[in-house]
Formats: sequence, structure tokens, C-alpha cells
Amino acid sequence: MTKKLIWLTILFLLASPLIFAQTPAAANAPSESHLQWVVISAGFSMAIGSGLCGLGQGKAVAAAAEAIARNPGAAAKIQLAMLIGLAFIESLAIYVLLIVFLKVA
Repeated sequence: MTKKLIWLTILFLLASPLIFAQTPAAANAPSESHLQWVVISAGFSMAIGSGLCGLGQGKAVAAAAEAIARNPGAAAKIQLAMLIGLAFIESLAIYVLLIVFLKVA
């Protein structure tokens, strides 16, 4: 039984490059289905990136509001730190949008 399995594995390994080979013309030219998947994956990446940015911004604002409620005297410093953090979080969405535009266009 093991000899049959070994020969079948060797046959599969030798035949697989021939089965999955492509013609040179088809390998260089992008197909319509390839472009369709680029657009779909770009949309999903923008949705995921924007959703996670929204969650991060909500958590940052909630933490800042709680910190200001606990220590109103430090409100200015907390707001400044929150705004800088929100700018960094929003830059993630802008970078994802830039990548989407570069891949789709």
C-alpha cells in the first residue's frame, strides 16, 4: 500500500507543473476577472480600514471624555492629545484610500 502511495505522490509531483502551466501570452495579459477582483478587494479593504478607524476614533473620544470628567483641570492637555491621536487614526483611512486609488486606477 505504501509503495502505491509513494508512486502516486511522485506521479502527482511530476505531472502538476504540466497541469498548471499557462501559455506565455495569457500569463502577461491581465484578464477581466483579475481586474474585477482588484476592484472588489479594494472596496473591502476600504470598508475594513474605515470601520476600524471609526472604532478607534470612538474609543479614543470615549476615553478622552472619561478623562476630562475625572480631571477637568487637565481638559486642554487631554483634548490636544486626543486631537493628535485622532489625526493619526484618520491618516490610516487616508492611506488606505490612497492605496485603493493607486490599485484601481
